[in-house]
Amino acid sequence: MELGWLLWGAGVLLLLHVLMELSPAVNFALRIGFYCLLCVVGSALAAPVCLLVNGGRTVKNMRIIKTVVKTFKYFFGLRFEVKGLENFKVEGPAIIVSNHQSILDMMGLMEVLPDDCVQVGKKELMYAGTVGLIIYLGGVIFINRKSTTSAKMVMAEVAKTMAADNVKVWVYPEGTRNCTGDLLPFKKGAFHLAVQAQVPVIPVVYSSFTTFYNPKNNLFTTGKIKVEVLPAIETKGLTSDDVSDLTDRCFRTMRETLFRLSGCPRKAKDSS
Repeated sequence: MELGWLLWGAGVLLLLHVLMELSPAVNFALRIGFYCLLCVVGSALAAPVCLLVNGGRTVKNMRIIKTVVKTFKYFFGLRFEVKGLENFKVEGPAIIVSNHQSILDMMGLMEVLPDDCVQVGKKELMYAGTVGLIIYLGGVIFINRKSTTSAKMVMAEVAKTMAADNVKVWVYPEGTRNCTGDLLPFKKGAFHLAVQAQVPVIPVVYSSFTTFYNPKNNLFTTGKIKVEVLPAIETKGLTSDDVSDLTDRCFRTMRETLFRLSGCPRKAKDSS
């Protein structure tokens, strides 16, 4: 009986392997499915540890979450090449902005996330089962993207929290995932926040995922991701009148860096 189950199991695994080799769609679906399963299981394992060690919702839980998530890359053959971590060492709070490409961004985020840093995320994530629970415990600040008034009120509270708790805040200024190899226009909320709180903006750029991850082409293979933390952009003395210029400056700098890291020098030249 046990031999029969073993043979059935071996047969299923062999079939899955053959399908993954023959069908890019099957390979993509299985790898994404496994990634989602890792997120659910990892969250379920990390949540009780966070509660036992830190007692509830706090940014300190991010250290535990980071330790778990940093193991995920080994399952998918992903490598990170990181430069500029010293640029996180600014005194006091800061706004960190980065490009947002896919659901895989969480691995990249946890690879470089500094201590005492909270993220801003969409409210819907709070209801994503164990994943929602763990990001809640990690202190993620949820905003309702459909309500401009609600989002502005939350960002005002973020400014107060940032100053009171001396934390950094990580924001995706594109506002949505974008796996095209370029940047979407930046929303100004993060930059209004930085000017309002008079704290620096620290840009973080990840190279394009398109060489190893592209849902439209059912592509999900091994790959290398280059990450660069750029020097902080000061906002002291700036006012709301300067927000547009600050946003544009950050966009141009990050876009040039994205093209350079992704090996697209012609695009980088065109964007300058």
